[in-house]
Amino acid sequence: MTKERLYLFDTTLRDGAQTQGVQFSADEKHQIAAVLDDLGLDYIEGGWPGANPTDTAFFAKPPKTRATFTAFGMTKRAGRSAENDDVLSAVMNAGTSAVCLVGKAHDFHVTTALGISLDENTENLRASFAHIKAQGREGLFDAEHFFDGYKANPDYALKAIHAAYDAGARWIVLCDTNGGVLPHEVSEIVTAVIASGIPGDHLAIHTHNDTENAVANTLAAVLAGARQVQGTLNGLGERCGNANLTTLIPTLLLKEPYASMFETSVTPEALRGLRRASRLLDDILNRVPAKQAPYVGASAFAHKSGLHASAIAKDPSTYEHIDPASVGNSRIVPMSNQAGQSNLRARLLDAGLEVAADDPALPRIVERIKEREAQGYAYDTAQASFELLAREELGTLPQFFEVKRYRVTVERRKNKRNQMVSISEAVVVTKVGSKKMLNVSESQGPDGSDQGPVNALSRALAKDLGPYQTIIDDMQLVDFKVRITNGGTEAVTRVIIDCEDGQGRSWSTVGVSANIVDASFDALIDAINWKLIRDGAQAST
Repeated sequence: MTKERLYLFDTTLRDGAQTQGVQFSADEKHQIAAVLDDLGLDYIEGGWPGANPTDTAFFAKPPKTRATFTAFGMTKRAGRSAENDDVLSAVMNAGTSAVCLVGKAHDFHVTTALGISLDENTENLRASFAHIKAQGREGLFDAEHFFDGYKANPDYALKAIHAAYDAGARWIVLCDTNGGVLPHEVSEIVTAVIASGIPGDHLAIHTHNDTENAVANTLAAVLAGARQVQGTLNGLGERCGNANLTTLIPTLLLKEPYASMFETSVTPEALRGLRRASRLLDDILNRVPAKQAPYVGASAFAHKSGLHASAIAKDPSTYEHIDPASVGNSRIVPMSNQAGQSNLRARLLDAGLEVAADDPALPRIVERIKEREAQGYAYDTAQASFELLAREELGTLPQFFEVKRYRVTVERRKNKRNQMVSISEAVVVTKVGSKKMLNVSESQGPDGSDQGPVNALSRALAKDLGPYQTIIDDMQLVDFKVRITNGGTEAVTRVIIDCEDGQGRSWSTVGVSANIVDASFDALIDAINWKLIRDGAQAST
């Protein structure tokens, strides 16, 4: 069976930049473009040159990509020629080989938002794409509000996209701008568009996630005949986000009927870097990764039920729809007081610890987990702390270093601008082998603000661990969660810390204490010990 080509268009740097709380710098856009290009996407839309200083600077020094680098703008305005419209000229002057222009395909928006006649809008579309074609560029018509426009006035919606297509637009992008359309409607309308004379290999789909249907709507459009898929990495986008390419790409490559029907530019090797790409974007944006994200989330292949874990140990396909490694993820069998020995042995095996079913340490481990969870610990998420607890009971926990003491102070004082600021300072004394080391660190961030006592502790603890320093240098704390597990005078604080390293590994540790700093410090120590074990460090002597 001959596969049809399906093209992947990323708009993270443009539509994704509309996400509340996201503000890309030009340097960050370069980093993200490299991540997207490594995935193997066909098009990378860089933004709107001339619309803001960041995009103008980005296009002044564009990234060198294998993907077709694309500029975004809008069609010419009424009363101007395409050649003399300064807004369109700024987009054309960016010199990209592909140009995507947004225009109206909904009669209501033409007459109300633009305040012009339908015929004037149609002429603007025709002239704009004739100009792009005359310049030897690949044109994409971003048909804004197309689905709503088709439902309100199908004749005009079709007239608008045909004007652009007949003038030379390579791709007609059908947009669900408000995100309210449903899969059955997408299927019907895409079918009607193809029947009107625009072939599917010239149609793209661009959906938003306001009804949690962006991925489903995109897949419906593909089955109906559209051959370009648009979306963003991690589903970034205005309001509820855009179609999530992090979900769409593995679905198209691994699921039927798409895997048998289509070929894309993403190789199996590149697909194994999908989780890494997702995390890199979150790192750049300083966002906490979504644990339950399909395919790439930390919980996407987590099996807490003892029944599930038992079946997984026999055959992973019993409770997994794909091999986690195919998208760069890994299986997790959490431990909690709800779990039995089947979970325990499966989790130990995943940690590289093969333990016989009759090993007397197994019931001791289960009992300790139950006791500690009664005290406020949670091991279903803190996998690294669970592994250390198990190793201790099995007698295989090495001692790399010992913390002799630590101290944290918080001082509130005026700075040189006469502003009141808080500064935290931590002192940590560790012993590695026979050598004691004293490390001091403040919590001041790059912008001069205080990042808190836990940050100061983390820096001091990881500042100098002697022979282990090179191993922990690529370790970073990516999330920090605090929960009070009891109320009143017996309140207990649980701290969960998430860490990552330069190899793309992530792990979680837990600490519990009436004192939030103590709880945090215990979790930090566990995080470092787990990293040292996994990297094969030798215990100090």
